[in-house]
Parts: sequence; C-alpha cells; structure tokens
Amino acid sequence: MPIKRTGIVLSPNSQRVVLRPFQPTGDDRVLRIIGRVCTLSELEVSQQIALVLEEFHGRHQKPKAYFERRFRDLKHHLLTDTPMSENRRLLLGAYFTQEYALESAALFNPSLVWHPDQSDLPSGSRRFAMSLRAVGEGHISSIVFRSGTIDRNLSIEIDEPVRFVTTPRYVPDSCYENDLFRRKLIELGLGNTFTYEVLAALPTEFTLEELETRLQASLREHRSIHNELAPLVDRVVMLAKSNYEIQYTPDHELSERVVFPFSPTESNGIEDARFVHFTEDDGSTRYYATYSAYDGQLVLPQLLETKDFLRFKMHTLNGPAVANKGMALFPRKINGHYAMLGRQDGEHLFLMYSDMLYFWHTSELIIKPAEPWEYVQMGNCGSPIETDAGWLVLTHGVGPMRKYCIGAMLLDLNDPSKVIARLHEPLVTPNELEREGYVPNVVYTCGAIIHQDHLVIPYAMSDYATTFATIEINELLAMMN
Repeated sequence: MPIKRTGIVLSPNSQRVVLRPFQPTGDDRVLRIIGRVCTLSELEVSQQIALVLEEFHGRHQKPKAYFERRFRDLKHHLLTDTPMSENRRLLLGAYFTQEYALESAALFNPSLVWHPDQSDLPSGSRRFAMSLRAVGEGHISSIVFRSGTIDRNLSIEIDEPVRFVTTPRYVPDSCYENDLFRRKLIELGLGNTFTYEVLAALPTEFTLEELETRLQASLREHRSIHNELAPLVDRVVMLAKSNYEIQYTPDHELSERVVFPFSPTESNGIEDARFVHFTEDDGSTRYYATYSAYDGQLVLPQLLETKDFLRFKMHTLNGPAVANKGMALFPRKINGHYAMLGRQDGEHLFLMYSDMLYFWHTSELIIKPAEPWEYVQMGNCGSPIETDAGWLVLTHGVGPMRKYCIGAMLLDLNDPSKVIARLHEPLVTPNELEREGYVPNVVYTCGAIIHQDHLVIPYAMSDYATTFATIEINELLAMMN
C-alpha cells in the first residue's frame, strides 16, 4: 500500500503538568489538615507559602489564583468566619491542590481539523488544530491540543507546545429545557413519579440551582423513603452536571488548553474525540466533536461544540441509537438532516439521521466486516470527508491477535447508506516501529484532512504515541473497488 510515513513522532511528555484539586477522603481528615495549618503563626505561614511558590515557579500560570479558588471550595469547612490573611488562604489552597502529569503515560488517537486562524501563512500552507487523547496517572484520559502547519509540499511542522497546561473556567449549563431533560431521564431509566413531580414544579427552563433546590425540597417531603430516593437524586444531579461549558481566554495558547474531566460522568476520563468542522445550512461554521465519557463503569457518548477553541460546550447525546462508542458526525446536513456514523452493536457500522443534534432514535446497518483483517469488528476512524467521488470514510478493522488496521470506504454523497467502494487491503497496518506500546499491534486515528489533493492521516501507534502519513487521494480511490 503506497502510504507515505512522515517519521514525525509525538510522544508523551511527563513535564507537562496541570493543577487539579487534591481532596483527601473524609471530612474529618480535611478538618485536621485545616486545623494544623491554622496553628501556624503568620511568619510560619509566610515562609511556607513562599517555599511553595518558589519550588513551583514557572510550572503554572497564576498559581495564586488557583490556590484562592481551592480555598473557596473548602471554606465551608471552617469553624469561623474570622478573616484570614492572604498567605494563609493561599497555603490552605496549596494543601488541597496537586500537580497532574496529564500526558505522562500516552498521547494518542489524534483528530485533525483546519485551525480557525489561517492568517500570516505562505501560499499553499494551512494551519491545523489537532486534538489528542492524553493519559496520565490512574489511566485518566483528557483532550489536549497541538497546532501546526502543512505546506504546499506536504511538509508538516508541529508548533512547540508551551511548558504548562492551564485548567479552564468551568460553568454549568445556564439553563435546562424541562421537556428535553424529562426525555433524558426516561432514557436513562430515571423517570418515575418522584422525578416527574420534581420537573412539574420547575419552569419550562430551569437552572442547576433551581433543580437542586427542588430535589432537596422533594426529598424532605418524602423523608420516610429518603434513603431510597437519595441515590436517584444524585444521578439526576449527575445528569445535569454532564451538560456544561469550559472557557479559556485568547492569551492561552492552544497547546495550553485541556478538556479535562469535569462532570461526574467523566470522572474516569474523556476518550477519543472525533472533531469535525461543521457547515450549517446558512453557511456558518463551528466545530463539533463526539467523545466518550467514562465514569469507571458506564460509557456515555457526548458532544463537544466550539467556534474558536476557547469556549467549549459539552452536552449528552440522547436516544436509543446512541448506544456505543465511536460516533462520528458528518460535516454538513444530508437532505436536511444531521447524519452520523456509529457502531451500535460494537461490531458493525451503522448510519443515523436526526432532525435534532442531541437526539438520535433510529439507525441503519450499512457495512459488515468483509476481510480477514476486520473480522472481529469494524468502526469509523473519524468523521466522513467530502470528496467529488463521495464521502471518504476511514475505518478501523480488528483481526487475528486483536491487531488493529486502518481501512477506507466510499459512501454515496446523497445517500450515505450506499457503499460505493472499499479497500480490500489495509491502508495502514502497524509496522515493527509502531507495534510496541501500551496496547500492542494497534494503529488508530480519530480524524484526517485533505491538503493539496492528499489525505493527511495522523494516527496513534499502539495507544502510546502519534505519527503522520499521507497518500494521494486519486491513488487511494483507485485502489478501492
């Protein structure tokens, strides 16, 4: 197969760290730590916080602001409202903060889209934004970013990432639509007399605070079965908190930004974002990414939305057709409907249509494994790419010894349920340099782009590092039948 490997390798970097909360188990332990800090004199407090700031200088932007936020998070544990000195607040915040090396274990499963800023580039060059799945301590996954350029000769240059990573501002959804929230409760098996009573007492649109206040009031009204209802209340709140926004400011470089697990459904990681630059019917554009939220037990497909990679909105995907990992949205509507590929049964590729971006109710099986290298299962490797010949879809196939290869197929532009052509041999198969890693014998991508009539494919090497390959589009199409 005439795929051209670039030799570029992006490896995990344990020096890139982010500040995150450190929360000891149990309120008693938290109180004891606070008590110990409160026994220090002001001089000792000043000395201790000076040591912390000196030791971690240059590793983070605005650590004092983060320590202040952590202090506010634990302020309710204090026994008095007596004002504290700034240094004591900062020191308390530092005791409940830790560094996290978010990409120390792996940097893989990349997705490429064109960057929203294409200014100041030579003719024939374009700037890209790339998302990657970063894995750190505890195998917790997050989404990190890199930027770079591809010139007219297909030479790829990756911008050097900044030294530090900064946690964004987290904002729960400003309001929730009562009817849509009810439908999601029913889908998750949380719809019953109690939750219906709660929603009936709320307005057509309500805030998270209004929801939590109403839930607690209803718990008090049903105090005789409080213990039975409390877990249900927790799950309803968890659902609400799964819809949120994070915000950065333009002074944060793209490589400084991270989509880190914030909601309860993401507590064990955010996996395999498939980005697509989506064009609306009116010509406006925005970026979407489907990803898998994992809480340690349940995988929940979700959708990220952004216009500028500064403000990200996260929402749950809903409906019976959203039943597995690996969803990939088409870059525009087809015949007036949103369209998406998925693998509802964990084995085959399905096509879905919907009039509502966040709700998917029907799916149609369009392709099954046909070659030995994909007999175990198939899946998509990113959103379909529109070409004159049809929708180009990169796929993955799993064969003997659970070896993953990247394949390709072509779908009809007007009716993507029709498979025009597909590869009978893998496009990319792991070579001797790519088969060693956290999960051996795996090559995988979450999204490629076309530049200068070539397909540019970033792909992961055995769930550890990331590299690139290119192939001429016409050459790829000629190999399909």
